[in-house]
Parts: sequence; structure tokens; C-alpha cells
Amino acid sequence: EDSVASDVINGLVVLADGMGGYNAGEVASGMATTVIMTEMAHVLTSMRPYEVDAKTSKVAAERLLREQILKANTSIYQAAQSQPQYAGMGTTLVVCLFYDNKVMVAHLGDSRLYFMREGEFRQLTRDHSLLQEQVDSGLISPEQAKHAQHKNLVTRALGIDPSVEPEIREYAVKRGDIYLLCSDGLSDMVSDEDIGLTLQALGANLKLASQQLVQMANDNGGRDNVSVILVRV
Repeated sequence: EDSVASDVINGLVVLADGMGGYNAGEVASGMATTVIMTEMAHVLTSMRPYEVDAKTSKVAAERLLREQILKANTSIYQAAQSQPQYAGMGTTLVVCLFYDNKVMVAHLGDSRLYFMREGEFRQLTRDHSLLQEQVDSGLISPEQAKHAQHKNLVTRALGIDPSVEPEIREYAVKRGDIYLLCSDGLSDMVSDEDIGLTLQALGANLKLASQQLVQMANDNGGRDNVSVILVRV
């Protein structure tokens, strides 16, 4: 039920992990990547992401991402409302738009963005999940969270409600940075430490690194679809 897409010309990558009965999750994630890729390619023909919006004094990238994500949300929500077989479908989302030595990141749910810079590996997004809320409030420890049963209960997703507020942040990028987008099929099965070590060892060959990460998730039990996008600046 995962869907991934990339537009190298525009510096855009999208990863979505769908949820819903039958094939509805697959439909939701596919709609999310298709709408966002298509709409962003269209708007980027007439506007550059680094242009400053006169009304908000913010770079256009943030508004452009938010608007296309809301369009995708509406498409999925309306399909779910109008077709019984798609009732309740939705999807997580991670979107990265690279431009002007920066990356604008939008996310919803528990699909993640990590990055590696000069050997340091860390998670950039924070899960929108019940588990993360329990960790944040001190109800359980991060160590207990690794073995919790209800890992997949997300508190924010695309297509579930008529409107949605993606979390959007901008980061500076440096030459040599590696960015990893993944579904929870990877992060639930492989520890952050092992993901980081794999990128350190195989970061020079992104195709090999991505294949190795998927293989590790499958070797550890592979209980879910495993999707990985690797980007080197």
C-alpha cells in the first residue's frame, strides 16, 4: 500500500503509506503521489520555490507544498466519501522539495525523513502517532516504545478529514548530505542505529544502500511494505 515518486528536475520526492481495507490504502497513497507530483510540476513552471511571497514574506515553497497537499487531501477524501469500497481510506505522507541549498519538508503520519551529514545520522520528522504522543508526555519511554503493540495508530493523515494541516519545515542542505524517506515498514523493522550504519557503509552507492535497507527489513520479519527513497545532495 506504499507509493513513491520522484521528479529530479524539480528536486521533488514523495513517499506515501496508505491505509484502508481491500485495496483502498493503495488507492489513497497512489492518489497522493500522483496529485502532488502533477500539481507541483505544473506550478513550478511559472513560479520558483525560492521566490518570496509578498503577502506572507515567506518563500513560495511552503505555500506551494501546502496547497498541493490540500488538493491531494480533498481528492482522497471525496473519493472515500463517494465510493463505499474506499470508505475511511487515507495515507501517511513525506514530501521533500530541494531548492536553493535548502529543503522544504512536509509530513503527515508516521512515515519518516532521516538525514546523514558527515557521519551524523538523525531523524528529522516527528511521528504524528499515538505512540509518539505517549513518549512526549512521559507515559512510556523511547525504549518501551520500540516494543509497543500499537505502533501504527496515526494521529494525522491525508484524506481522512475534509481539511488537514501538514507539518512543514525548512532545513539548510550541504553538499554530501544524504536524505532518507521511508515508510514504517523500514523504521519498525530496522533500528535507527542499523539504518545509520548502512548509510555510512553504502552511502556512496544509493541504489545498493536502498536495496540493503529493504533486505534488512525483510530479514527482520518484513511485516509491512518497505519503501525507501534516498537523495544525495
